Amino acid sequence: MRSRVVIVGAGMGGLAAAIDLARLGAAVTVLERAAAPGGKMRRVLVDGAGIDGGPTVFTMRWVFEGLLRDAGTRLEDELQLNRASILARHAWRDGSRLDLQADIDRSADAIAEFAGPAEADGYRRFCERSRQVYQTLERPFIDGQRPSPLGLTRRVGFTRMDRLLALKPWQAMWPALGEYFRDPRLRQLFGRYATYCGSSPLAAPATLMLVAHVEQDGVWLVDGGMHEVARTLTRVAAERGAQIRYDAHVREIATRDGKATGVILESGELIAADAVVFNGDCNALAAGHLGKAVSGAVPLVPPATRSLSAITWCVHGRTRGFPLTHHNVFFAEDYAREFESIFGRRRITEAPTVYVCAQDRGADEVIEAPERLLILVNAPADGDVAPLRAEQLAEVQSRTFELMQRCGLVVEGVQTGVRTDPRGFNDLFPATGGALYGRATHGPFATFARPGSRSRIRGLYLAGGSVHPGPGVPMATLSGRRAAESVAQDLQLQA
Repeated sequence: MRSRVVIVGAGMGGLAAAIDLARLGAAVTVLERAAAPGGKMRRVLVDGAGIDGGPTVFTMRWVFEGLLRDAGTRLEDELQLNRASILARHAWRDGSRLDLQADIDRSADAIAEFAGPAEADGYRRFCERSRQVYQTLERPFIDGQRPSPLGLTRRVGFTRMDRLLALKPWQAMWPALGEYFRDPRLRQLFGRYATYCGSSPLAAPATLMLVAHVEQDGVWLVDGGMHEVARTLTRVAAERGAQIRYDAHVREIATRDGKATGVILESGELIAADAVVFNGDCNALAAGHLGKAVSGAVPLVPPATRSLSAITWCVHGRTRGFPLTHHNVFFAEDYAREFESIFGRRRITEAPTVYVCAQDRGADEVIEAPERLLILVNAPADGDVAPLRAEQLAEVQSRTFELMQRCGLVVEGVQTGVRTDPRGFNDLFPATGGALYGRATHGPFATFARPGSRSRIRGLYLAGGSVHPGPGVPMATLSGRRAAESVAQDLQLQA
């Protein structure tokens, strides 16, 4: 008899687990409470235009190549990807601008013109350090089951301890950036990498510099948008035999004798299983949203340790005054104040950094028709305990669009767009407060606090951005593969 596996959530981790387990012969059922796959990789409809309302950056192509190759197909046969020549365009209120290029030499030349040759030299040294960090951690940490600090040391190898120590894992990112850049604008630009996992550059470890190498290795634009990635993995999973059910809200994870035995839907339907993979924020388990019996599966994440949330605007409107590329960042002058405000005072700073994804643009296209935009500012993940009032949201919106205007960008059509705040994200992803990245990665050991693929409940496995190896599209995908690996080992599944 085929082993039965139920996967709760059709986000990237759940879909990756479904593909791996289905090809290994398990009878896989994926239950998604929304009407479409993707989880945080959602698509928002505005004036008839589908806008990516979640992740917008596709990196670590090798993750998806490996997943699809093992499933008997090829990434290039399933998705159309175009490599971005400009990683991001950055602008400040003083009128200065800097494009970070996909080519290190071209970026160094741009930085030399922007801030001088010494800063360009610092950039090259920074890139070399980020490469070393990535190469040291890729196999033993990123692409492996969750290690302890000692376990990571063993995987790197005691004879290569010098490599691990050279990473300075105890050093925070913000002072580490000061070793490479004196220009505060460049510290802002590269400090922003900490926000890719929902953290503050003031408290995140310097090892997160590895994001720079990830981007240099390739940022890709997906034909059809990022949501197309989720739809593609859904199709591949279904072709391998997985059953995908939408509008299927799981009320409870069923247990017997301390082991997960299936799930119970809101309708009362019981779906029995030999293993359950939970691909949601693991705090929903700890908070009892999936039943008291599994609330001890993982530790509760206190609100103070949550990652960043956001306020986003999905807009279908015209723009003018600024030459947008696909990824754009608009800065005020005091970056440190933004994170001191969010994590210290639990409020959005007066002049927040604004990210704009112009989803119809590649490098320097001129678009005069209404275009699809995702606009985002960071916010504290307090959507369940201290949601923002209407007047506060209006004030943040005013300050956000004023900052963009000071940088040269005017956006029309905002009033007919779709805004999502931390309370809205908490409604979409319960028990998170709106945190989009699980636990914040603050301090050298925070990343080891994320659960691994096996929970404390037998038969209950974990996937998604709140578990190892962490948030982000490729990382969540890897978490699903690690969950499938654990299920296959415990159920003795073989190809």
